[in-house]
Amino acid sequence: MSGAVVAPSLPHVKIRIGYGLGTRTFTNDPSRFDPFVDALEDLGFDSLWLSERIGADCPDPVVGLAYAAGRTRRLKLGMSVMVLPGRNPALVAKELAGLDRLSGGRLLPAFGLGIADRHEQMAFGVERSERAAIFDESLEIIRRIWSGERVDHEGPHFTFSDLRVGPPPTDGALDVWLGGAAASELRRVGRLGDGWLPSFCTPEQARRGWERIEITAAEHGRSIDPEHFGALIPYTLGPDGNAELPPPVRRLLERRAPGVDPFDVVAAGWEGLARRISEFTAVGASKFVPVPIGEPEDWERELAEVARTVLPLQT
Repeated sequence: MSGAVVAPSLPHVKIRIGYGLGTRTFTNDPSRFDPFVDALEDLGFDSLWLSERIGADCPDPVVGLAYAAGRTRRLKLGMSVMVLPGRNPALVAKELAGLDRLSGGRLLPAFGLGIADRHEQMAFGVERSERAAIFDESLEIIRRIWSGERVDHEGPHFTFSDLRVGPPPTDGALDVWLGGAAASELRRVGRLGDGWLPSFCTPEQARRGWERIEITAAEHGRSIDPEHFGALIPYTLGPDGNAELPPPVRRLLERRAPGVDPFDVVAAGWEGLARRISEFTAVGASKFVPVPIGEPEDWERELAEVARTVLPLQT
């Protein structure tokens, strides 16, 4: 293919490429969502990732992914991300274990604190200052439930006595992916995460973040599988992607990567996406979720071209 990029040889690391839709609302329209999901499976993408936004018209990610699971047999199912503070951890554990079992072990849970938006926080009923503590306590409870043990827990936010929730996930546990790139978020990944999937960052920023995560994990007597280092990569549409970035994206980039050329973060088109994936693999990442900026006129063509350009990089 023109401009093909060959990924560096990384022993014992499997490169996998999924596709993310964020909070796009066509996921509520079966006449459009169904062929999209079918195409991901048929073309050989590794996974589908849906995001959560209470105030948008997109479905709850668990609902959307459960629907997609029923149409597919191989496609993995990821959340980017599911907001944990404001949910009952026992019910979350039950819900996700059930989806994992019914999908044949294809669930990739990814949790977060939720966006800094007062309307979203009001919907979840959680004060912004309390989100981190609730998140940490919830994740501990969920993991204990998935292990199959009866849970006795008395904490600042949840109390359970002799609680059993079953059955456990397909393999007895689920690896939990976390995002974020702030210092506190990197420390949380090191303390609690099983994988890291940052977004809107350069490969060099991701490399430094992964080093910080590994240091924190070691400080807590943990290690994180090197296979579980990835990136969500925004890209512009078309072969070369020379499009003007929308103002909301530019503002986000100014916050996340001040002083950095926007196209050092956003991949320029299909060929640029392949090059960016190769750049991330060079620093050790191996799991990728491209997310398009903008809406293509023809989703079938868009997916086919992305598949042609980047899926040969899978190993």
